[in-house]
Amino acid sequence: MADSEGSGGVGGVIVIIPTYNEYQNIEMIVGRVRESVPDAHILVADDNSPDGTGAIADTLAKDDDHVHVLHRAGKEGLGAAYIAGFRWALERGYDVVVEMDADGSHQPEQLPNLLRALDSTAPAARADLVLGSRWVRGGRVRNWPLKRELLSRAANLYARVMLGIPVRDATGGYRAFRAATLKRIGLDDVQSQGYCFQVDLAMRTLDDGMRVREVPITFVERVHGASKMSKDVFREALVRVTLWGLARRGAQLAALLRGRPRR
Repeated sequence: MADSEGSGGVGGVIVIIPTYNEYQNIEMIVGRVRESVPDAHILVADDNSPDGTGAIADTLAKDDDHVHVLHRAGKEGLGAAYIAGFRWALERGYDVVVEMDADGSHQPEQLPNLLRALDSTAPAARADLVLGSRWVRGGRVRNWPLKRELLSRAANLYARVMLGIPVRDATGGYRAFRAATLKRIGLDDVQSQGYCFQVDLAMRTLDDGMRVREVPITFVERVHGASKMSKDVFREALVRVTLWGLARRGAQLAALLRGRPRR
């Protein structure tokens, strides 16, 4: 398990990096994580990448006992890869589990900021989940076309309004969970994938009464490889958020009607 010192006092940290065809990026991102938070461990969850990403990760793990590789049978989606990584980390007793993309869009140099926010000494500010946010004050994106920025902002506004959650960047994938948070929200019935998966876990954390904090990050568009964003990913997020929102509104209405005095 990871060393308990040097990671902001939060305990053993593991950074889960899901990969599919990231041979141009994996060595770079692992090196940057190791330099930014030397005591953190890394789990590369590879979905049987045909470009040899898994083999590169194996070589990195052979030379560094802080790097681990989880080989999966095939491409099953971001959510499934993270769930598998979460289970691997929880079984081995890590205290903090971090999500991070392989393409460099999530800057490892900003990871200490997330860990400090998780480890705030003020009880009122102690977080159970920290989100690296593009859409809070100080957050920004770099090298995105205006259309994509507007789409992301609109998607997060829609999630915030439909679900009634006080989070400005619910779709972001740079985040740090306490292990206890993942255990409490339950992973067995998570079916969502893609960006919807990120909304789902943030919503579950808030619904359980736990504290979510957002810290600003600079999101940098990938240089190498292809984005995993697709129409299917966007469609799933839209449909699921809409259905969740309608269900929540229905439950609120039912509770309101039950509370009305009979005439």
